[in-house]
Amino acid sequence: MVDLKRSQIRAIEEAMAYPNGFGYVLDFSDRTMEEFFEDEFGIEIYAQENRVNGSSKRNCLTTLLCRTDQNTALKVLRALWERREGLLEAHPNSDSTRDARAKSTPFQKVIDQLQNEPALLTSAGVEQFASDRTLEELVADIQRSLDANKPEVAIDHLHTYCVKKFTHLLETRGIKCDQDEPLHSRFGKYRKNLLGSNLQNTFQKMRLKAEIF
Repeated sequence: MVDLKRSQIRAIEEAMAYPNGFGYVLDFSDRTMEEFFEDEFGIEIYAQENRVNGSSKRNCLTTLLCRTDQNTALKVLRALWERREGLLEAHPNSDSTRDARAKSTPFQKVIDQLQNEPALLTSAGVEQFASDRTLEELVADIQRSLDANKPEVAIDHLHTYCVKKFTHLLETRGIKCDQDEPLHSRFGKYRKNLLGSNLQNTFQKMRLKAEIF
């Protein structure tokens, strides 16, 4: 989740007020804004979770930006920046355009600040792949360690998770592992099994042949 300061939110809101005024988002109507977010990002901008602070286009946008991940927020802001630049270039000499240009720098600064922030560590991709109480606790431990800013602890838990994951993948293919078999050996068995199957994806073949462990 992106931790936007009130000054950053204000800079975004003021930049997005061109050309229709505060509360709007650029030249979007309700319909075109909905289509833009669906087509460009696969996001339902008027979803209930984006309307908790109000249903205006401005509120839906800022709520989305505050609740989404850093990468998505940057994609949205860059796309809006490009659209805004196109609108400004269409009317370069108007008074409203000159006023809007003055608000471009704070908006660009928000994008720069987000780009320079280290991405937050998350457990995205670490899923409970089997009905197993110990696995459920392990996944929760990984997230708790990341939330507590203890990546070294999370890595230990992640190693155990990967052992379980590759053991599960091998067992689904009828391949057994010794109890004390190390992770790199389990991965090697899995890689060998996949390379021996009818892989169609050339990139996948190259990745599996790489020395990962």
